[in-house]
Amino acid sequence: MLKLARNLEAEIRSAGESAYPNECCGILLGTVDGQGGKTVRALRPIVNSREQEEQHHRFLITEDEMVLAEMEAGKRHLDIVGFYHSHPDHPAEPSGYDRDHALPFYSYVILSVKNRKAELLASWLLENSRAKFNREPVEII
Repeated sequence: MLKLARNLEAEIRSAGESAYPNECCGILLGTVDGQGGKTVRALRPIVNSREQEEQHHRFLITEDEMVLAEMEAGKRHLDIVGFYHSHPDHPAEPSGYDRDHALPFYSYVILSVKNRKAELLASWLLENSRAKFNREPVEII
């Protein structure tokens, strides 16, 4: 299960609407409990570094941004527990591209944005076999 504070959910929704018709993206910082559940404590919004003509259906978080996120997480005694991005005019479901670039363990929050309006927000976990994603329950706290 992924626990997400209402204000952080609102930030993700706002970022998706602001970036439309392009994808927004960012990193989830938080903690992991003994059963593998994650609580998001902070967001690290990232500027989508994908080429401009690709940003409507792809996002890119650079290595430099990952290093900075790791440093921020360490200073805050948190871990990177996942990532978020929006799907403009598409469902909040992972694409084949998302699967090819994902890693097991991390939560992948996807926000569907249609006509500048944030809709469904869902979280996904990639199986260890990397064959498919499974939907992860999200609790808004």
